[in-house]
Formats: sequence, C-alpha cells, structure tokens
Amino acid sequence: METSTPANPQKELPNSTAVLVLGIISIASCWCWGIPGLVCGIVAIVLASKSEILYSADVSAYKAVSYSNLKAGKICAIIGVCLSGLIFISVVIKIALGAAFLGFLSNMPFWDNLK
Repeated sequence: METSTPANPQKELPNSTAVLVLGIISIASCWCWGIPGLVCGIVAIVLASKSEILYSADVSAYKAVSYSNLKAGKICAIIGVCLSGLIFISVVIKIALGAAFLGFLSNMPFWDNLK
C-alpha cells in the first residue's frame, strides 16, 4: 500500500502556541497588581496580529488547528488585558486615595497629639 504525501504540506502558524500560552498567562497573572497581565497580554496581541497577517496572505499553507489556537490565544489576551487594566487602575486609585487620606489626617488637630 502506497501512501502519498501532499506536495505542499500545511504547517503550523508561527507563534500560535506562544500566543495561546501568553493569553492564558495574562488572565492568570492579572491579579498581581495588573502589570504582568498587561505585559503578557500586549505581547500576545502583537504576536497574534503578525501571525494573522501571515495566515491571511496564504490560508491554504497553514493548519486550521493552528489558526484556532491563535484566535483562542488572542481572545484570552484581550480578556487578560482588560482585567489587568481594570485591576491596575483600581490599585492606582486606591494608592491615591490612601495618600490623600493620610494627607487629610496629618492636618487634623489630634495628629499633633499622636506624634
């Protein structure tokens, strides 16, 4: 029995697995003050954009599974960037409110008695 290989075998999209992993990491690490999630998510979105350009140039050259991984990773990265951005903004607001509250307390008359 003879098996034939196609003349032009389909290959994996570059960085499709990396985009998926970075997208998942961006969701998982968004709770660390938002910074690691933002970094991983933005890198994943940039890599996904470059790979999508390659895929749209020659659809038949790449595997469909690879493109599915790329889309899933990009969606995870977008979710991770949104969550990380919200958490980062809330941390900045909390720090600003805490500093303002401490400044308010330092102007209170009882503060001099505590020193």
